[in-house]
Amino acid sequence: MTVRVDVLRDCEHESIPDDDAIEDWIASAVAAAAADVDHVEVSVRIVDAATSRLLNRDYRDRDKPTNVLSFPAGPVTGMPATEPLPLGDIVVCAEVIAAEALQHGVSASDRWGHMLVHGTLHLLGFDHVETEDADAMEGLETRILATRGVMDPYGEQGQNC
Repeated sequence: MTVRVDVLRDCEHESIPDDDAIEDWIASAVAAAAADVDHVEVSVRIVDAATSRLLNRDYRDRDKPTNVLSFPAGPVTGMPATEPLPLGDIVVCAEVIAAEALQHGVSASDRWGHMLVHGTLHLLGFDHVETEDADAMEGLETRILATRGVMDPYGEQGQNC
């Protein structure tokens, strides 16, 4: 499986992982959740709180910054088989992720990993609106994170996204 990740850094923050770490987290999520895909592409945009707030307001009707937003690409017709399947865009807010890491007593890199996995699973069609769907998504997130030594973010000691 090949996962291509394009990273756009619209802000600076000391907690932001390097591009290789971002790609590794996304590839882990794709590998665990999407057995039927071979070559995919994901775009990641790292933003500040003001931009996150605007996007969250415009697309989710919530007038506050958020940790991660996912925008699935949807079906693509006419794509040559040699090109990667575009999964969509993940927008992450560096300031919110850093604040949540402190709030929950976890490392910034673990929080980044969780949010990148979470966002990627949304691109792959997972959601957490209904309890059954949330249980499935959170269980998969927990398993992916555990392979990288990250504690269960939904467990007794964990945090919610």
